[in-house]
Amino acid sequence: MVTALAARTLGWGIVGYGWVARDYAAPAILAAGHAVRAVCDPMPAAREAARAALRLEGGAHADLASLLGDPAVDAIYVATPNHLHRAAVEAAAAAGKPVLCEKPMAATLADAEAMAEAASRAGILLGTAFDQRHHPAHAAMREAVAAGLIGTPTVIRIAYACWLGPDWSVTGEGDNWRADPARAGGGALMDLAPHGLDLAEYLLREPVQEIAALTQRRVQPYAVDDGALLIGRTAGGTLVQLHVAYNCPDALPRRRLEVLGAAGQIVAENTMGQDAGGRVTHTDAQGRSRPLPVPDADASPFARQMAAFAHAIATGDRETFSAARDLHTMRLLHRAYSEGPACR
Repeated sequence: MVTALAARTLGWGIVGYGWVARDYAAPAILAAGHAVRAVCDPMPAAREAARAALRLEGGAHADLASLLGDPAVDAIYVATPNHLHRAAVEAAAAAGKPVLCEKPMAATLADAEAMAEAASRAGILLGTAFDQRHHPAHAAMREAVAAGLIGTPTVIRIAYACWLGPDWSVTGEGDNWRADPARAGGGALMDLAPHGLDLAEYLLREPVQEIAALTQRRVQPYAVDDGALLIGRTAGGTLVQLHVAYNCPDALPRRRLEVLGAAGQIVAENTMGQDAGGRVTHTDAQGRSRPLPVPDADASPFARQMAAFAHAIATGDRETFSAARDLHTMRLLHRAYSEGPACR
């Protein structure tokens, strides 16, 4: 299977054709030199949109079984609401298909654990779509930290916020499932914090081990948290501070990543998101600032992610994508919700 995949274009099946799949994942698959062979979505409008955008013929399915039965589909990308991740991953694993699943891994820790077990039992690659790992700016920051540019890392500070009103929609379907606790599993903390926790691990090459959080329902009139502050500490002692929110107007500065060390700091502005770009600045211990060089600065994080997943399938790499690491992140989220004070 590995040899065959390495020798030809990877054929993807997309489960859930919402705005992330439509605007980012599907174009990224094509940009990486792969093909979208089939799409599965229960909504007729979504299937029609997929047919039109991707020139699908018989590859737009209303049910998952039909997609998984397509011999042209080598790998699965899951972009359904969070509570449906488990069923899709378990079915794909039973069919022997590797899966890249959108974050968070699942709506609940129990579902995430079941997904990891299903993938392990089937021997398939299961990865979570943490596209921030594949942003060119973050890759440059990771290498700079490892090279000792800022000395011993002491703290990472992240602000990753947006405005998500109760009727928020990109594709016009009018169903903001992210504000539904049963389908999303939580609010801003569940949706946005996984990126920050995973990014901290990526930049420092060590996991966050301790976590605490405060959540709020301050502005938005829905049942999930619309903001959260998290503090954590990595295995090596670096502190992590993370602010995530659904209550921050999009016109405000709201995406900032700082890595501080004993000999300087690196600050990235507007790099956290689906697109390439942003600005990265290194400041040394004498206060002198200069841009940090970013190779391939205009490369799409999504396209790099899709190429990396195909490479992992072809080579058997289990480091770039790791279900065990993603399960650890889910356990951190579970702890943040279950051990923190209730929303106010």
